[in-house]
Amino acid sequence: MSHRILILGGTTEARQLAGQLAARPDVEVTLSLAGRTEKPIAQQVPTRVGGFGGAEGLAGYLRDTRIDLLIDATHPYAARISDNAAKAAQRAGVPILALRRPGWEREDGDRWTEVDDASAAAVALGLSARRVFLALGRQEVGAFEAAPQHHYLLRSVDPVEPPLGVPHVDYLLARGPFREADEHRLLVEHQTDVIVSKNSGGDATYGKIAAARALGIEVVMIRRPALPGVPSAPSIPELIAIVDHSLRPVAERGV
Repeated sequence: MSHRILILGGTTEARQLAGQLAARPDVEVTLSLAGRTEKPIAQQVPTRVGGFGGAEGLAGYLRDTRIDLLIDATHPYAARISDNAAKAAQRAGVPILALRRPGWEREDGDRWTEVDDASAAAVALGLSARRVFLALGRQEVGAFEAAPQHHYLLRSVDPVEPPLGVPHVDYLLARGPFREADEHRLLVEHQTDVIVSKNSGGDATYGKIAAARALGIEVVMIRRPALPGVPSAPSIPELIAIVDHSLRPVAERGV
């Protein structure tokens, strides 16, 4: 008997997890993407794109498609999606697991100023003009229109539309992972004074943090939002172990 698993994705780990689970004969995997990236990387499993219509819409989807397990493998900052997932799973009576990538830890030499959101980050940049590397998703950069005195370098996967309403901004289209050596070169080339970043965790975008440490550059770090308290694991192998346990018949689990 195949178990139907829905993975809420949008991260590298979600794609890798889907590929590993899809190779198994005992599961049917569907990967769901929010649709915020215009040209997402090709996936290895059946994929749906777009929202569900909140928690109630997702709960209806879980019931209608007879999903046996929901896995939240979204970005650590996708708090609304994670909250909807937890509520939908409860309403539909479907087990939920979360893949939660650990955040980065401050190391000796790091110059971090931690704030709660993008608006607070814009304030933390100060009144004097600085050269700022915005390493954020394009949905958050609008907050920096409140600080037009700075010269911004804005990196994103897709073009920022409409453009940021500030007089000094350079755009860079790129998709990670980003190596430390390349990030070091980028920061020096653009004479960067400060980086604004989310604490995304993982290796793919850590290069800029390591490069900033080496160069003595300040990082305005946006703290992670609070996420629902659902069973979770910090890595794919650990999550798959939980999946194995949750899909086994009750009699085999010894409970």
